[in-house]
Formats: sequence, C-alpha cells, structure tokens
Amino acid sequence: METVWRPNIKELARREMETRPVESGHRLCAGCGAGIVIRQIAMAARKPLVWLNATGCVEVATTIFPYSSWNIPWAHNAFENAAAVGSGVEAARNKLARVNRFSNDPDIDLDYDVVVVGGDGGTYDIGLQAISGAFERGHKLMYVLYDNEAYMNTGIQRSGGTPFGARTTTTPVGKVIKGKPLFKKPIVDIIVAHQIPYAATVSPAYWNDALIKFRKGLEADGPSFIHAFSTCPLGWGSNPEDTIKIMKLAVETCVFPLYEVVEGEYKLTGPSIAIAKNPAKKRPVEEYLKLQGRFRHMFKPGNEWMIEKFQEWVDKQWEMLLKKAGY
Repeated sequence: METVWRPNIKELARREMETRPVESGHRLCAGCGAGIVIRQIAMAARKPLVWLNATGCVEVATTIFPYSSWNIPWAHNAFENAAAVGSGVEAARNKLARVNRFSNDPDIDLDYDVVVVGGDGGTYDIGLQAISGAFERGHKLMYVLYDNEAYMNTGIQRSGGTPFGARTTTTPVGKVIKGKPLFKKPIVDIIVAHQIPYAATVSPAYWNDALIKFRKGLEADGPSFIHAFSTCPLGWGSNPEDTIKIMKLAVETCVFPLYEVVEGEYKLTGPSIAIAKNPAKKRPVEEYLKLQGRFRHMFKPGNEWMIEKFQEWVDKQWEMLLKKAGY
C-alpha cells in the first residue's frame, strides 16, 4: 500500500524560512496567488530545485534588473520555450548522473529536481508546443501552471485560460461584446493525453492537498503537470484580502475542482470528494463570480443569462469529471 506523506505545516514553514527560494521584497501584487504557489512548491521539495521561469508575472516581479529575489538556480525563458529549456536542464542532470558526479565527493550533492513554471499565456497558448514535446520525450520535470486566467503581465489580454464572460482588455464589455464569448481549454485533459505519470489541480488555499500533490509531482517517474489556481486582484478586480476566500469558492462551486490523474486514472481529492458524495454541498457559481469585478456586468439586468450559461458549463464539466473519477 502506498504511504501518503502528511505535511507538518509548522515544520515545513520553519524549513522554508531557512531555505526559501524567493526572498521578501519581490514585486508580486498583494493578494497574488502565484506567490503562495512558489512557497508551497519549495515546502514540498526534498531535493534542491533548479527553476525555469517562462515570461510572466512571476518572472517580471521577482527579477527587476539588476536585482533578483531568487536564492536558487533560476533562469528566465521566453513565453514559448520554458519547457524546452527545462528539457535541457533535465538532460544535463542525467549526464551528471551517468558520469557519477553525484557520488564522487560526499560533500557535494549535485542532484536536483527540475521545476518549470509558466502562466496561462505561456501554457495554454504560446508554450503548449514545447510542453507537448517535453512530455512526449518523457523528460523528468514538473511543469507548474499558475493560472491567473489572462496575460496579466502584458496588459490583461485574454488567453486560452480566460473563462467565459470575463472582462479583459481584448474582450471588453459593451453593447456588442460582453466579455470573453468562449470557455477555458481543458488543459489538464490535453496534458493527460500525453500519457504522463502524474497530473493534478491545486488550489493553494487547501495547502495540505497542494503540498502532497507538489511532492508527488516532483517525485513522479517521468513528467508531471500541476494546474495551480492563482487569484489576480489586479486583473480580476477583486480585493487582495479575498484571495483565499476566492480560491476556496472556486473549489466549492466546482469552477475549479480538485483532482489528480495517476497513470491515466482520475481521482478526486480534498473537498471535491465531499461534494461528489453530497451534491448539496456544491455552491452556486454566482457566489464565486460576485467577488470579482471582471464579472460585474453579469449581474446587471438583462445579463442574467450569462450567469446561467456559466453555471451550465460548470455543471457539465463537473459531471464529466465525476464519470472519469468513477462516481
């Protein structure tokens, strides 16, 4: 029987304070979900990390030239090639292992885990080809998507991860256009089709669930993919103090259910299991939408159909997930 790691948050927080990957003083916005994701990855790691960062909010906010907030080996990559660079770093690690560089000197440990991080623009859209190639080749790296649902770094333009009805600078709200007319790509299903060992969704608000999944992703026997929900107060028009509340509501409304895919087998995790067993616990999507200015127009008279359409899509996706997970 598989032994499940049970994180001790006090112990991990103490260790992370001693070996934190990013120092304070970075310029991520107050309430940014990505900052939480970074620290949770570090807490879950048992080996040193080499971090490859696609262009995006995390890259820009932590490396304002000539300064850097990073305490670990880190590289900025273009939107489109982060997974390709990660493939090269992973190949270098394998070369070091083949020539016994990990074991010749007992005082030097060169073994490390490769983490590639990108936003929705660099994952759903521009970087998808490189991700697909890396996963097809079987490189042992963990790709983490911090999904703030638009190109926030470059001006809040819509991406393949932007939800239906959301106001962005390229899907404005007016008489003709009322936010993005399309729904999100099923990015996890697209990645799972590559037959990788491990994929999962993570809401940082549920830290225990998140840390376990990051640990599994880092130690998977091959490529892994983590889809992390990442609130963006600037682009979403939400209050920074509501970040954790929104992250929890995304799960409780099934806008962003929690699950993992182990060797192709879908398994619900965390609160999503309770909702599957007791559908009455599933909350209406309007509770999630009303906390965000990007959806404010949906609540105006005459636009009620947008909330209904959003709810219908969420219900359909949830039912499809339940079938995949055997419910």
